[in-house]
Amino acid sequence: MLAFLLKRLASLVFTMLAVSALVFAAFEFTPGQVATKVLGPFSTQDQRDRLMEELGLNRPVWERYIEWLGNTLTGDLGYSTLFKTAVNNIIWDRLANTLLLAALAFAIIVPLSILLGIAAGMREGSVLDRTISVGSIVTTSVPEFASGVFLASIFVIGLGWLPGTSPLDSGAGWPIAAQLVLPVTVMVLYDLGYVVRMVRASMVEVMTRPYIRTAILKGLSFRDVILKHALRNAMIAPFTVILLQINYLITGVVVVEAVFAYPGFGRMILESALAQDVATVQAASLFAVFVSVMTQIAGDLGYMMLNPRIRFS
Repeated sequence: MLAFLLKRLASLVFTMLAVSALVFAAFEFTPGQVATKVLGPFSTQDQRDRLMEELGLNRPVWERYIEWLGNTLTGDLGYSTLFKTAVNNIIWDRLANTLLLAALAFAIIVPLSILLGIAAGMREGSVLDRTISVGSIVTTSVPEFASGVFLASIFVIGLGWLPGTSPLDSGAGWPIAAQLVLPVTVMVLYDLGYVVRMVRASMVEVMTRPYIRTAILKGLSFRDVILKHALRNAMIAPFTVILLQINYLITGVVVVEAVFAYPGFGRMILESALAQDVATVQAASLFAVFVSVMTQIAGDLGYMMLNPRIRFS
């Protein structure tokens, strides 16, 4: 197991270095665009040249990358040209807001998807199975911005029960809890159907196994067959899928945060990329890669522990 962890951690370091180099090159090979974004399109070439010299953008790319990498390792993530402050002052607050959103959505998605997936997979082809399957396909196939607009049309414009934006400002006339309802609902609807289908498919496969038929023929009740024999084995494969949803809930909710003006991590990345805010995008990209790789490692470890046929290597 130790060798497995060391290999994965080495892969994590290599991946983060490769991504940092690619992101750095994508922005830093065109430093003039950064100066134009900061000073505006009507700035003179002399003004842009002076800003590039102040920011150190006129130096060789490899020199700037090594300096940036060294600063990052010491905890200095650089200066945000968009937010006019150190990246450390903005990225952690935005990340905390997204973690709040992700935690609420994850707490709803996991138990609900397991319950619906098992209910559908227990009796393949039944009315309940078809209803849950069709519902999960419909919710997953609807884009986040479309479901966000649809829900806002009903609960914001039509009924007036909820706010249309989520700035996390209690002085905006709505409590924080009310501002979280629509973003969380959109995330749950979009992600729930995918996980439900994974759990259902695993449950259907397990229900056709010989040991399930043997348990039924031995006279065990259907409830005991499900809880004592089918459930544990059916959750082996979906366990990895469920953990991988953490990556989406933290780094993939750009659309949801943009639709509801939510001050989160994904919206910060979008705004920084559009404004050529190199330091913020680089720091956010590293964190996104870290979350993605760590969830994969956690998923692999959990899968190996649940499935005795898999060995660490």
